[in-house]
Amino acid sequence: MSKAAEIDIVSVSKVYGATTAVHAISLKIPPGSYCCFLGPSGCGKTSTLRMIAGHESISSGDVRLGNVVVTDFPPAKRGTAMMFQSYALFPHLDLIDNVAFSLKMKGVDKDARRAKALDMLKLMQMEPYATRRPAQLSGGQQQRVALARALITDPEALLLDEPLSALDPFLKIRMRAELKRLQKDLGITFVHVTHSQEEAMALADLIVIMNDGRIEQAASPREVFERPATAFVARFMGDHNVLSGRAVASDLNGIVAFETSGGQVFRVSGKPHQPGEPVDIGIRTDRVRLAAATDDAPGFNGVVSNIEYRGASVKLTVIGAGSDDFTVILSDADYFAQPVTVGDAVALSWALEDAVLLGRVTA
Repeated sequence: MSKAAEIDIVSVSKVYGATTAVHAISLKIPPGSYCCFLGPSGCGKTSTLRMIAGHESISSGDVRLGNVVVTDFPPAKRGTAMMFQSYALFPHLDLIDNVAFSLKMKGVDKDARRAKALDMLKLMQMEPYATRRPAQLSGGQQQRVALARALITDPEALLLDEPLSALDPFLKIRMRAELKRLQKDLGITFVHVTHSQEEAMALADLIVIMNDGRIEQAASPREVFERPATAFVARFMGDHNVLSGRAVASDLNGIVAFETSGGQVFRVSGKPHQPGEPVDIGIRTDRVRLAAATDDAPGFNGVVSNIEYRGASVKLTVIGAGSDDFTVILSDADYFAQPVTVGDAVALSWALEDAVLLGRVTA
């Protein structure tokens, strides 16, 4: 296999007519890492992947693979391989010829390309099916063949466009483990587009969260989970509540006081804000407690609007502090020790260190 290369995206934009799909993003993807682009439909993640692959032209900026600027290279000359969401296997060819197809296009002789295709099918544990056609395979088996076909060219980076979206939930989890194992074994850079937070958290060394053509945060899964950079990231990842307001005061101890539209004042640790400046804070859903606020534990009173029993945990939805869906995740033991019902008034609080002062992406 080729050695892995760093992918350097330098001020890359994609413009379609009057619409800007990607706004001058810059990002370094370390060599040999597993990077997931994550975000809602239409956020620019697939356009970015296709620009790295060369299947989409770059409106401005550059893409480097290692030390080589590949912006104007055709896909076959970039040192990348792409696995498409549809797998795009040839129905009339057996698995060996499907996997060997790109080598055939490069003029590699029949025996050599078929031998290498068989090696790739062995790597994917698909050798016993080598003479079958794609229609005789399950979805998971087709995916393995598509991976073998992408990897036969010894790419420095493998690009995957929503590779698990067509699989059933049980198979998705199995194939996640397969992809992670494969990436570690091969040691090459994987760049994987997904709209599933769980998938990105399970696979990635680096998660790149996009929204409206911009990068909101690029960080390790743990940092994204523990310290979301913006209100969008906090909401999209689903593990933080967001409260918004305007700064009232900042003190020398790094505490910012802010007031919500409902007139409640909260405190958060973070860089000073001028009075009147907008403030967003994120509060971990699993760190909120059914307990009254104190000097050391900010909080508010609200009304329970929904309860979901989840086995090991219970999810409460509470209306209050300007939020219609403030979420509290309690362990089943904590909930049943102090059960509440829909319509109950509850006091909620959290430790000061469990609230994060969120930033904002500049346009």
